Amino acid sequence: MKQIPNIQTTKIVNTTGEFFQSAFSVDNVIFGFDETDLKVLLIKRGTEPFNNYWALPGDLVHPEEDLHSAAERILLQLTGVKNVYLEQVYTFGDVHRHPLGRVITIAYYSLVKIEDFTLTPSSFAQQTEWHSVKEIGELAFDHNEILDSCLNALKQRVRVRPIGFELLPPKFSLTKLQHLYEAILEIELDKRNFRKKILSMNLLKHSDLQQEKVAHRPARLFEFDKEKYEQLKKQGFHFEI
Repeated sequence: MKQIPNIQTTKIVNTTGEFFQSAFSVDNVIFGFDETDLKVLLIKRGTEPFNNYWALPGDLVHPEEDLHSAAERILLQLTGVKNVYLEQVYTFGDVHRHPLGRVITIAYYSLVKIEDFTLTPSSFAQQTEWHSVKEIGELAFDHNEILDSCLNALKQRVRVRPIGFELLPPKFSLTKLQHLYEAILEIELDKRNFRKKILSMNLLKHSDLQQEKVAHRPARLFEFDKEKYEQLKKQGFHFEI
């Protein structure tokens, strides 16, 4: 008979003398942008439960760890990805979300440039790959729900804070920036209105370069004004087209 691995638990005694057991985990939702496609980093699990299922990089928190340190450790251990900014998004605590017992998980998300990282799966991660968010099948546990929640949080973020610095090359065309917004928001934006809006924010600077090796007329390349970018990250704005 196959043994079920034990889940590290915390016992809390209430005023009636009864106790309950729970474990804590973290799940990382790492988004990356690939030309016109928004992708998410997934692992293929090599252990039960959900053996051979794709899943978000996540695992249990050690008793001596704080949550953020656990998120960084687990991401590195399972995928080889490190030194990324992780932002806490939601907590998921459905009683039956984990088949081995009561596990409360905290979701973190990040935006990264795909080409900056070499994936090296290890531990119970058999594979580590980038998957288009438009082509996600059934994931392990409640990871579809977690992914959807983080994607919705990202959609809200792009309307109040600048994005792109983490996902685009240093110099880019306005078309590529528009494709990024369209990929995240999952809508088609009017080209003229988008450019008028984004340029009015004084967030971009003209570069002296143009596109190379393109069949059409080469477009001028832009870069972010880093000082303005950081200012808008702190102050926020209202981005609607």
